[in-house]
Amino acid sequence: MGASIFPISNYGGSQYDINILVWKDPKEGNWWLQFGNDYVLGYWPSFLFSYLADSASMIEWGGEVVNTEPDGSHTSTQMGSGHFPEEGFGKSSYFKNIQVVDSSNNLKAPRGIGSFTEQSNCYDVQNGNNGDWGTYFYYGGPGKNPNCP
Repeated sequence: MGASIFPISNYGGSQYDINILVWKDPKEGNWWLQFGNDYVLGYWPSFLFSYLADSASMIEWGGEVVNTEPDGSHTSTQMGSGHFPEEGFGKSSYFKNIQVVDSSNNLKAPRGIGSFTEQSNCYDVQNGNNGDWGTYFYYGGPGKNPNCP
């Protein structure tokens, strides 16, 4: 915690992935955070999440940018790599091999995947599924641009 992640991906160059796992301890009810295969970083005590006492009914992945519209225009804050999903691997940010932990503590592919964006000319998302990446999506964008004033 508090450390930077290294190495980082480069636009059009080397790409690096990290694995993050969040799961509920069925015995104590705490929600744990794991980075990679070896680093359990800590947990959120069960009493913090009254709506997650038994399980989660919805999970969201993605990016978020606060846009207070300074001077009446959209923020220039980038999401992800700052490039649109259409640019694909090596250019756009992505989540891949998205899985959920079921009630038996097994990883499985999520069902009923949807996507949402408020201003697709500023930031966008494209989801998919294949044998190499499982459930995945590309996301991001530059923020303010000629098509997103």
